[in-house]
Amino acid sequence: TTGASSISDSSITLESMEDNPDGGCHIYRNGYYRNGISVVEGILEVNIIQMTSIQMTESRAENALVDFVVTCQGSLPTDVCTVVSDPTCQVSKSVVCDPIVITDECLLTVRRAFEEPGTYCINITLGDDTSQALASALISVNGGEPT
Repeated sequence: TTGASSISDSSITLESMEDNPDGGCHIYRNGYYRNGISVVEGILEVNIIQMTSIQMTESRAENALVDFVVTCQGSLPTDVCTVVSDPTCQVSKSVVCDPIVITDECLLTVRRAFEEPGTYCINITLGDDTSQALASALISVNGGEPT
């Protein structure tokens, strides 16, 4: 694509020429375009401030449950995704995404299940329509107790 453009009264004049690979013809397009730019704050920072294991009865001991208390700065998120990976954070074991509703302060608890004891890399991503922010942590799950 070749083309030239000029700016005039906050409108953009665009002239372009494209080669048509099928017939060897040229397509010419001329016109005026206007566009507005909106600057949004976005989610600036995510922090995992606490990890707590959930005590379960013997009959439900197949999965260890851990609550992650998460805070953020900036705009309020609309969804949360958790990626559980191996300790090197290279091989993903599970991904869970959920919509969330936060109306005032960005403070939420994310509960996730771990099928077996071990050390895991946890990535918690908070997102909205315009941004995402990530917090990571290593967690060791031993019989349902995070360390």
